[in-house]
Amino acid sequence: MKNVVVTGADGFIGSHLTEALLKEGCSVTALAQYNSFNHWGWLEEVSNPNLKIITGDVRDPDFCRSLVEGADTVFHLAALIAIPYSYIAPDSYVDTNVKGTLNICQAAKAAGTQRLLVTSTSEVYGTARYVPIDEKHPKQPQSPYSATKIGADAIALSFHNAFDLNVSVVRPFNTYGPRQSARAIIPTIITQIAAGATEIKVGDLSPTRDFNFVEDTCRGFIAIANCNEAAGEEINIATQREVSMATTLQTIASLMNAEVKWVTDPERLRPAGSEVFRLLGSNEKIKRLTGWQPQVSLEEGLKRTINWFCRDNNLKKYKSNIYNR
Repeated sequence: MKNVVVTGADGFIGSHLTEALLKEGCSVTALAQYNSFNHWGWLEEVSNPNLKIITGDVRDPDFCRSLVEGADTVFHLAALIAIPYSYIAPDSYVDTNVKGTLNICQAAKAAGTQRLLVTSTSEVYGTARYVPIDEKHPKQPQSPYSATKIGADAIALSFHNAFDLNVSVVRPFNTYGPRQSARAIIPTIITQIAAGATEIKVGDLSPTRDFNFVEDTCRGFIAIANCNEAAGEEINIATQREVSMATTLQTIASLMNAEVKWVTDPERLRPAGSEVFRLLGSNEKIKRLTGWQPQVSLEEGLKRTINWFCRDNNLKKYKSNIYNR
């Protein structure tokens, strides 16, 4: 990789991946969502002479063609990701996640891009039918969000099969860490405690998750990008360890030395039939293909995440008293 494009680079994982690629010596063209404030999201905090930031929208095919021109590798992370908001605005998820991925695939095909990595999500599997969940597990669209990601994955793989586009579908499980959006469970809890709340509003605490620290997720992306055998493959990035929401939140409270109680907020509960109750991913494929394995334990990752959120300049960016769909 020399000249790379990262879409969704202004977001949580995208900004960390951009930094990781710059450390690898890449020249990075980073796409931030166009807005009238000329704000670059989390890229506002990233400065490097090899970084070029462009604002735009993956929903526009002409823009996508100009974006990827000259890039040897494209990391496509741009997406609408909040599950609760997908119940309210599913059309926008289809436009961004499905059509946006189609536009990037068409642009990469036209430009002769050497490598394209399309970002999926463990949500496409739904509640586990068996564990650990490998890449052959059935897809179960339990939310409009997950349905659009299943569609986007299929579009990407069709371009490999039909047009020999060198594309891989990268499927991270439950990434967390500094800069994560407030709609996710870990920053929701940390910011409420850090703001001094003693009654912490939560949804269902019974589901289990396979939590990946963001640095490990980014290492997984880069390992897959450098693996020739990954072309045309769907590849999990998972720790192959499972923890319940309740245990995770108790760990956070302990690490923050907080005496709090959990209060179920009905607004934070998913509709019946939509909750994914169990996610435990298999990482056998990525280990076999690339040698990747997780390096940051959950407790260590939570400590780093708590330390970041508890800094005044970071905490003030979050509205802990408002539920962000």
